Amino acid sequence: MKNLVIVVLLALAVIGIGAAQGATKVDPLVDRGRYLVGFGSCNDCHTPGWRESDGSIPVSHWMTGSSLGYRGPWGTSYPANVRLEFQTISEADWLFMVRTRGGHWPMIWHDLRFLQIEDQRAIYRFIKQLGPRGSQSPADLPPGVEPKTPYIWVVPH
Repeated sequence: MKNLVIVVLLALAVIGIGAAQGATKVDPLVDRGRYLVGFGSCNDCHTPGWRESDGSIPVSHWMTGSSLGYRGPWGTSYPANVRLEFQTISEADWLFMVRTRGGHWPMIWHDLRFLQIEDQRAIYRFIKQLGPRGSQSPADLPPGVEPKTPYIWVVPH
């Protein structure tokens, strides 16, 4: 009987260790980031087909960039594949970009600066955990260069 108790205790210990090792810690900021990306209209530009689908693109396809350009006096800018970009930059790099980066329409760096730092972190962590997908967006073009991709002409008044 004593040997049976020892065997059972050892089995429970092994199961407990395996369960503890297999358990992954859930970052509460990831869910917050999903909410902010959705509410903040990030998908409007960074997820191909988002508007046309009435926002029904699966999360697994979010934030992969676009070849639809935004052309204006600055040239033509393309929404980045943020999922690929976030695989190569750290959270600290992202926070620095939010604080310091300018940009061309339609990217709203200035609006991101109004978010609390935890919300900025949440956006990064959500997109980072999505993992890489898709390919790089076209390179931005200087003024006067005709894009070879479809674009939206932005004429400031």
